[in-house]
Amino acid sequence: MSGTGAAVLAWVLLAGALLPPPPVRPQPRGDRKVQEKEALFNTTYIDWVDANLLNIYAFNHSVRRNRTEGVRVSVNVLSDLKERPVLFVVRQKEAVVSFQVPLILRGLYQRKYAYQEVSRTLCQPQTKAEVETQHFYVDVSTLSLNTSYQLRVTRVENFVLRTNERFSFNATAAQPQYFKYEFPEGVDSVIVKVTSAMAFPCSVISIQDILCPVYDLDNNVAFIGMYQTMTKKAAITVQKKDFPSHSFYVVVVVKTEDEACGGALPYYPLSKDASPGLLPWAVCGDELGTGQGAEPRPCPIPDEPVDQHNRQKMLEVMVSPAITSEAYVRSVLFCLGIFLSFYILTLLIACWESCRQHKRKGLLAAMDSPSLDTGHSRSIPDSFLNHGPYDSYGYGSFGNGSSSSTEGITDSLGSAEVSYTFVGQEQFKRRTPSTPMRPLSTAMGERSLDNVAGRPRLDSLSSVEEDDYDTLADIDYDKNVIRTKQYLCVADLARKDKRVLRKKYQIYFWNIATIAVFYALPVVQLVITYQTVVNVTGNQDICYYNFLCAHPLGNLSAFNNILSNLGYVLLGLLFLLIILQREINYNRALLRNDAHALECGIPKHFGLFYAMGTALMMEGLLSACYHVCPNYTNFQFDTSFMYMIAGLCMLKLYQKRHPDINASAYSAYACLALVIFFSVVGVVFGKGNTAFWIVFSIIHIVATLLLSTQLYYMGRWKLGERGRCERGGEGAVCGGPGVTSPVPTDSGILRRILHVLYTDCVRQCSGPMYVDRMVLLVMGNIINWSLAAYGLIVRPNDFASYLLAIGICNLLLYFAFYIIMKLRSGERIKLIPLLCIISTSVVWGFALFFFFQGLSTWQKTPAESREHNRDCILLDFFDDHDIWHFLSSIAMFGSFLVLLTLDDDLDCVQRDKIYVF
Repeated sequence: MSGTGAAVLAWVLLAGALLPPPPVRPQPRGDRKVQEKEALFNTTYIDWVDANLLNIYAFNHSVRRNRTEGVRVSVNVLSDLKERPVLFVVRQKEAVVSFQVPLILRGLYQRKYAYQEVSRTLCQPQTKAEVETQHFYVDVSTLSLNTSYQLRVTRVENFVLRTNERFSFNATAAQPQYFKYEFPEGVDSVIVKVTSAMAFPCSVISIQDILCPVYDLDNNVAFIGMYQTMTKKAAITVQKKDFPSHSFYVVVVVKTEDEACGGALPYYPLSKDASPGLLPWAVCGDELGTGQGAEPRPCPIPDEPVDQHNRQKMLEVMVSPAITSEAYVRSVLFCLGIFLSFYILTLLIACWESCRQHKRKGLLAAMDSPSLDTGHSRSIPDSFLNHGPYDSYGYGSFGNGSSSSTEGITDSLGSAEVSYTFVGQEQFKRRTPSTPMRPLSTAMGERSLDNVAGRPRLDSLSSVEEDDYDTLADIDYDKNVIRTKQYLCVADLARKDKRVLRKKYQIYFWNIATIAVFYALPVVQLVITYQTVVNVTGNQDICYYNFLCAHPLGNLSAFNNILSNLGYVLLGLLFLLIILQREINYNRALLRNDAHALECGIPKHFGLFYAMGTALMMEGLLSACYHVCPNYTNFQFDTSFMYMIAGLCMLKLYQKRHPDINASAYSAYACLALVIFFSVVGVVFGKGNTAFWIVFSIIHIVATLLLSTQLYYMGRWKLGERGRCERGGEGAVCGGPGVTSPVPTDSGILRRILHVLYTDCVRQCSGPMYVDRMVLLVMGNIINWSLAAYGLIVRPNDFASYLLAIGICNLLLYFAFYIIMKLRSGERIKLIPLLCIISTSVVWGFALFFFFQGLSTWQKTPAESREHNRDCILLDFFDDHDIWHFLSSIAMFGSFLVLLTLDDDLDCVQRDKIYVF
């Protein structure tokens, strides 16, 4: 036992030696003196304090239940001892406020800013008595040696804001201001507007509940409530249901730095002796301190506070009632009424057209019945049938003719009975009958379907049979012969089986429907998350609304911007119904073997139209999602289907005269996906990135050249091969029958381009074979090269809009070319498409006017974006951007109708007489 006890004792002594000694409580240097004084309001107290003195100032004031008065404490430390500040503690009945002077506030990169003058407004406790006298105390203490200070306590006039009355005040970072507002009877929501004539210093506007303490400093103002940064304008809509006391505080804080509002960071000296002209940061990573070989980046700076002197801002606040619930109902009914009127108008036009068709059929039946006098069918003039005398004759026939390519497919009506004369330009010759009258059955193109059914099939690769071709080379040769002619007609490019093409173009609709589902669901989930974050944190800098016209509903902060997108959905649905009705009528015509549906007019394919209508509806849905919380990270939601609409419109316009060689749905959507990819990359990395703009401009120009070549040669060109083969005679086409030996492949496309330029432009000046196509493509290349140069030189911040502008410019160019060529070819535009073109152009003009008003922009900081905010201009509910939504949805719907009805004048014209351009 003795040995064990000795061991334990040794371990205890060792542990006692290793443990640190207990802390020694410092002894006071002397008795601490407490000096309490009865103090008065509006009196300046100049006093001193040291480590052995505690000054207490006792105040009392009367508080009334129906009247709120603010109390403000202002202090100024006269001594310059930053190492040992003076501590002020305000003790109230239900709250304690403490602050030190100099007041140290931190900025970006942990910079310190010191303020010698500090003013704080005290939180006002509630009272249930009619009149109550309350006491509060101001304690002043320090650890320094004799520090002088000034103390003044005042009552705040106009502490309670009045409805629709402006109030001006000043604020600094160390002297924040806040005021109280109480909801009057019958007012459920108000909008708090704060304005200033000066953009900087940057400030923060906060709406907080009536609770103590009030967070009114730059480092804690974002703790509770709603807040937003401000330069010249700020507006927050406040709802009564969110505040149980039916009142709230409007807190205004001036920030220590302007970086959050888009301003420059102030110069920060590295030491006391450093001049203000030094760099605002030191160079880290350079141990020698030379700064060579290191990039300038923020790093820890000596802990030296900076005095910002007089960083003051003058502001003006006004609280006004927001709209009532009746305004919401009125606006919803207005929006529904506008777009449902299009349904009614469409129904009326459809009924009128149906009645007109029935009357016309009855009249034609009567005219085609045997005459009682002669027993022969009656004849009517061409003009009576609502189309020109050339419609079912040689319209669009050309000098080299198209009979070689369409022989066996179409036959000329009445070619043995009617003589023809040629009129018009050489390349647009058409045959007109010399006799003004002909039998009605011939005029309407009613031919025996047995004759049509007995013709040989000339299908392409998608419907080839063994009896049609012997080898694949024959098929390729047939394509080369037809598509490389100087003048083409629609029949040359409408040779594939209708069932195959119908399935091909229906894929456009099913693909975009699938894309819409997979694209929209995560988008909806994401924007709901954004809105939830805004509501929970109160940070209204996350979303770029027009805060002067943002009307909340439920959890949505700007319901009006969402409601105005309803037009895209309703009009897109209406367009789908119109297409469905047209397809039903067309299928019925095919079932009754209508010769017009079989052999006349532009081939009817509705898949792309369905895709366009779906894209318009999705544009409305995704635009609404974007406006749930608009910012630069989700702007692609608003533009993705705009790219698709522009692309689909161009494809549909091209498909009208090139049904067999239009792009497949897979390749089209792959290209559009690539466009959206570049849009995302440009938004994220393109701002000020020279390398990105160089790469994008090169890709833009190369893609333009490749597409131009594809369109010019109708897809009949290849890389790495000569365009000729040796076959008995010179100039034979590769792959044709009788090919003896192909010319060896050359070194590449560049050599062939140089050879073509030399032979066509140097040795002999010969014009292009396809003049019209060349004019279009030259203009398109000029525009696209100009846009590429503009992007490379200017490098616009809004890359998504720049990319959309490229698509719209190309669409407008192609549409204008189509209209001009249609008129040049002797075709006409009927009344309905003409009215659509005129009205749509006018609506687009007004829509673009409202679009360029620029009510907000995520290219700037949220505070700078709010400088562009404007009040509502329609029903006190909709702003300029909402009107853009209204008008642009109507204009898009009208544009779709133009594409749908533009070639209705060709419904009675044979396809071998419709010119391809």
